[in-house]
Amino acid sequence: MKIIVTSIFVEDQDKALEFYSETLGFVKKHDVPTGEHRWLTVVSRDEQDGTELILEPNEHPAAKEYQQKLFDDGIPVTMFGVSDIHKEYKRLVGKGVQFTMGPTEMGQITIAVFDDTCGNLIQIIQQ
Repeated sequence: MKIIVTSIFVEDQDKALEFYSETLGFVKKHDVPTGEHRWLTVVSRDEQDGTELILEPNEHPAAKEYQQKLFDDGIPVTMFGVSDIHKEYKRLVGKGVQFTMGPTEMGQITIAVFDDTCGNLIQIIQQ
């Protein structure tokens, strides 16, 4: 058994696709109409057959509340791995990404947290 898909709630799928592809560098894998919304996934540029991230509309009231409460409490919804967190931090800041926590060493790892502009905090980690 392996993880093939995971999802995050987003306020706007078009805005999310732009941020996750143009700013973060992920690649769109699926974009299938499903009525009012889309089955919209992105993957890592280096692992295009790897785990897909669904950019899922937060239309359901429970989804909106869940997303807002995590954001308000400063809790990241997911974590992405990077090989050089300081380089990635500088790259993203240069693209206007707002960090709520810059690179911070915690034992043998370094983490940072940023706002994805779609209602979520995202953590990046260098192990």
